[in-house]
Amino acid sequence: MPAMSRLPFLFIVTGIFGFVLFHATSLMSFTGWLGEDIRGPAGWFQVHLFVLGWATMLAMGAVYQLINVILQANLYSERLGYIHYVLFTVGLFGLLFGFVQGDTYWIGGFATVAFSGIVLFVWNMAATLLRAKLWNAITLSTACAVTFLLLTGLTGMTMGIGFATGLWSDWHENLFGAHIWLGTLGWFGLLITGFSYKLLPMFYLSHDYSLRLEYVVLGLWNAGVLLGAGSFLLGSPIGFKIASLGLIAIALIVYNIHLLQIRKKRHKRSPGAGIEWAVTGSQLLALFTALFFIRAILLPESLLDTSTVLVAGWVYLSCWVSFTVLGYVSKIVPFLWWTHKYGKQAGKPGTPVLADLLDDRKVNLGLTLILCANLTVLMGLVLGFSLVVALGGAMLSVVSLAYITIIALVFAH
Repeated sequence: MPAMSRLPFLFIVTGIFGFVLFHATSLMSFTGWLGEDIRGPAGWFQVHLFVLGWATMLAMGAVYQLINVILQANLYSERLGYIHYVLFTVGLFGLLFGFVQGDTYWIGGFATVAFSGIVLFVWNMAATLLRAKLWNAITLSTACAVTFLLLTGLTGMTMGIGFATGLWSDWHENLFGAHIWLGTLGWFGLLITGFSYKLLPMFYLSHDYSLRLEYVVLGLWNAGVLLGAGSFLLGSPIGFKIASLGLIAIALIVYNIHLLQIRKKRHKRSPGAGIEWAVTGSQLLALFTALFFIRAILLPESLLDTSTVLVAGWVYLSCWVSFTVLGYVSKIVPFLWWTHKYGKQAGKPGTPVLADLLDDRKVNLGLTLILCANLTVLMGLVLGFSLVVALGGAMLSVVSLAYITIIALVFAH
């Protein structure tokens, strides 16, 4: 097996470790970091562990794996990928330690180390895409997502240095809003939608569907991200933020219409429980975002309230981003491991088939329980019942740890 193909495993395994650490620490605190402490050290630690240690780490591994499939070309530099991994991982865990200690110098210093890893990742991806010269909705979405990741890292590092030096204190809230918007909607949103244009047809065995809506989603989503981030940076009136939310809501509706088009043209009855749940998660997000947009129009003054932001963040990050990733890894991890271990033995007697590596019934049960737990936490947040939040969060951590154990056991085959 070429060394290049080991690079995604580094990120995927580290991402799984981050996922386990997040839920283990959440379980010990009974999700006490949610609520009043979300803007304190405990909240910063948990949010960055979830967003960077789990979702971004695994997403980067997926990019390194899938970019070759999408472009049918090699990565620009494998060595840069390994250096990126070291810098980003060291920077991440140093940053997390800084949050635990409340040490602004550690936060600023290791935020810079993590950002340097992101810069190498962006450089590697840009060089790979430019050399391949294959531009479609998938590669354009990837390019935009990576660009927004760079801007997310830049605003985050700027805030970290500001904490350590006391500079730019008047700009902290502006930077914070842009940092959240760019990272959640820009990086994760465009990466998931863009890669879904490749993954879903592959898993559904879909052919001869229209690609037009992919470009509509790409345009609307980028417009929403740029308008929203710009409104935070410039301190624009709340109407601009509501307008950007409206663009994202329309983009999500169009995106789901396109997913239905892909599904309609399928040649495989079921792509697996993980993929079916990922599609369902996108439908639920579109419904929530449309309702949230209507609420923002009716109650614009409450859009940036802490409780409102917490609810929206939970739906987007836990109920969609993480849930979608968990659905996709149920297909991606077995495929990568089977190819690595059994690819050269395909067709020989005694060689397991892909379905032998992971029981789809367990995947279905795990994701069903994870969604139920997520919705329980959401109900507690909406109603303001801290006990419901704590119990739902504890249930979520327990079932999530069980689910990721099932995924990790694929490597034991």
